[in-house]
Amino acid sequence: DGTDAVMTSAETAAGRYPVETVEAMAAICLEAEKSEVVQLDTDFLNQTFARIDQSIAMGALFTAYHLGVKAIAALTDSGATALWMSRHRIHVPIYAMTPNLASQRKMQLYRNVVPLPLQSSADRDVALEQAEELLLSQGVVQRGDFIVLTIGEPMGQPGGTNTLKIVRVGTR
Repeated sequence: DGTDAVMTSAETAAGRYPVETVEAMAAICLEAEKSEVVQLDTDFLNQTFARIDQSIAMGALFTAYHLGVKAIAALTDSGATALWMSRHRIHVPIYAMTPNLASQRKMQLYRNVVPLPLQSSADRDVALEQAEELLLSQGVVQRGDFIVLTIGEPMGQPGGTNTLKIVRVGTR
């Protein structure tokens, strides 16, 4: 139904079974998320995107949804691209990769976003290879899977995401 959070009431939280209450709520939320109908296409109708990074983020979601990719990898400094993507419900996991510890911490709160540490690199090809290897090492993807990558060029400028790339893992 579009709910972003659930809360217990004072009576429930102060009851005799607080742990069981939270476990039951978590189970209900997980099941509700599985059954939610993804309406990604309608999110884009009649929308205007004023920022390049927002347009790239929305393009990544649209592409991932329609191609059925295994993951989205957002190489980000500030986390803005991951934030744009987290606002839409998509059943493709978003991995936000950054060397910035403050951004990693902030992105822990974004829906469907898993922040991962990435070594800092000014070389785009090195950063993209690191991203692929990180997803492989985490067991998220296998060689031959498709992923969507977003990145900003030149590297290292917050708010500069301007590139979307579709990659078959391990075919460099």
